[in-house]
Amino acid sequence: MQIPTSYPTPLSRLAEEEEKDEAPGDIKNSRLVDKHYFDSRIVMITGEISHTLAERVCVNLFALAQAGNDPITVIISSPGGHVESGDMIHDMIKFIKPRVRVLGSGWVASAGALIYIAADKKDRYILPNTRFLLHGPSGGVGGKATDIGIQAREILLMRDRLNKLIADATGQPIKKVEKDTDRDFWLSGPEAIEYGLATHMITSMSELK
Repeated sequence: MQIPTSYPTPLSRLAEEEEKDEAPGDIKNSRLVDKHYFDSRIVMITGEISHTLAERVCVNLFALAQAGNDPITVIISSPGGHVESGDMIHDMIKFIKPRVRVLGSGWVASAGALIYIAADKKDRYILPNTRFLLHGPSGGVGGKATDIGIQAREILLMRDRLNKLIADATGQPIKKVEKDTDRDFWLSGPEAIEYGLATHMITSMSELK
């Protein structure tokens, strides 16, 4: 995953920046904690969803949960990526004690949308130009005939699971979600609110509640 140049601490440098005075078990001092965002209780999710990004995001969520119970804001702008990595972040948002607000910016697609709907409906915010993309899982299958069958079955199971998560999060009937996600399904900000994905469109930080 390419990290924007404006990002405080590129992942390529994180492994070289272990703090010499780090206390054992002190998650706040982990090399993966984004200390520039720590005091503001913000976690950034940008770019492709990968296992590396999921590790960093979950460490930050745990560190902030350890630091206090004030709300955490997760800002998402992502084209999607690895579904299971999205699952990891989705589940951790629900697992930790503090309330988590999500803010969509730019585009929230595929596995990015999976992460977005982890927040309670009342805690889902978007900026005016945010777009969403929902679709079923995709991927190539190959190998022996028996392996192809196993992979195809797993993709179908994943599709059904993701559709149920979307239906539960939006209040849409499962049949409608299945039809909508059979192909790429794009939604503007107002359409996402109408669909039940998002709840609040805001233009400034002061509108986060």
